Amino acid sequence: MYNGTVKFFNDLKGFGFIKDSKSEKEYFVHVSGLNDEIRENDEVTFDLQDGKKGLNAVNVRLA
Repeated sequence: MYNGTVKFFNDLKGFGFIKDSKSEKEYFVHVSGLNDEIRENDEVTFDLQDGKKGLNAVNVRLA
């Protein structure tokens, strides 16, 4: 499980990006990978899963 901050999330389009707290890397997140509703600047925990264009954040929960 990773910790991070929601850098961007578009409710209308259903996707955004989460910045990892330790590595500073950004990961794509789709609404289908959310367990809780998120907004920009929320602290979250997440897992990573291979996607079409790299690693995606999944099982995203508010921290």
